[in-house]
Amino acid sequence: MENREKNIIKTSIIGILVNIVLAIFKAVVGLLSHSIAITLDAINNLSDALSSLITIVGTKLSMMRPNKKHPLGYGRIEYLTAAIIACLVLYAGITSLIESIKTIMNPGKPHYSLVTLFIVFVGVITKIILGEYTKKQGKRLHSDSLINSGEDARFDAIISSATLLAAILFIFTSFSIEAYLAAVISIFIIKSGIDMLKNTLSDLLGERIDPSLSKKIKEIVNQEEGVQGSYDLLLHAYGPDRYQGSIHVEVEDTMSINEFDTLSRNITNRVIDETGVILTGIGLYSINTKDPLILDAKEKLKKVISEHEGILGFHGFYLNKEERFIQVDLIFSFDVEDCDHLVKIVEDEMKNYYPDYTFNIQIDLDISD
Repeated sequence: MENREKNIIKTSIIGILVNIVLAIFKAVVGLLSHSIAITLDAINNLSDALSSLITIVGTKLSMMRPNKKHPLGYGRIEYLTAAIIACLVLYAGITSLIESIKTIMNPGKPHYSLVTLFIVFVGVITKIILGEYTKKQGKRLHSDSLINSGEDARFDAIISSATLLAAILFIFTSFSIEAYLAAVISIFIIKSGIDMLKNTLSDLLGERIDPSLSKKIKEIVNQEEGVQGSYDLLLHAYGPDRYQGSIHVEVEDTMSINEFDTLSRNITNRVIDETGVILTGIGLYSINTKDPLILDAKEKLKKVISEHEGILGFHGFYLNKEERFIQVDLIFSFDVEDCDHLVKIVEDEMKNYYPDYTFNIQIDLDISD
């Protein structure tokens, strides 16, 4: 986590320095050439520098030590900083659109020179490189703030490219389209800001676990001797790459409590060593491996659920012959609108085989791959 923090801060500092230099040059060129597009581009570079500064502050705050009030740390602050950056992008787009409309209503004539065009061109190349670098680092470090900053830099490169084309067109035709062009690009910036904000809010709400992570954890668990299957993997994110959660495992009914204690410790240690995920709880499903009645009941249940679309599987099967009781967890797809109704159908069909048994069918949703 310390290396991650250092790399995020390093990337953000590079972004601040580059954007400040670009903002100074573009502001001077924009004022001298009376170009609204270049001037707005300079302001946008300053907002990008501010975004990088916010990323640094957010990263520093997220690394604060846990305390009694926040025992799981401050990692989720990074989601808030990503949301702030998205709002800045949205604000920049709205401001740019308003200024563009004003220029369309009261047009002025820009004055371009070769120096102006060269500075804009250098800005385009610089922003492309900075955007790709920042976004790549953001994906590698799982930082939404860096990803949003990199995406913003990419849009800046598009804006600057459009400004450059408009300037060239004006030099050869004396026809200025930069205000109209700036208005169109502003709309795309607004859309980008909305998309960034939606993605960040989705992280705050809690998204489905990355399939590669959930499959890796289950692979580790299933490799342990004695584990017959792993289910109900539920992880909570307390910031990027800061997961805690629980899982259920199926083991044979002959396993002793001491053996299961050793097994659960091995699973916890391997998972945290290989993925960084902390499993705070490992639940137990005991499976019968010898009783023919129980094995036959499981096969009958397989047949029943295979005839119903939307039931993805089952686990935790338990049958008590003395009390004539059957319990099982059914995994439902999110496409099923009425799980309770489907549970009742399965129960009725199982009662055809076991009319004197009581059923307790639990609903599990498809929460991880």
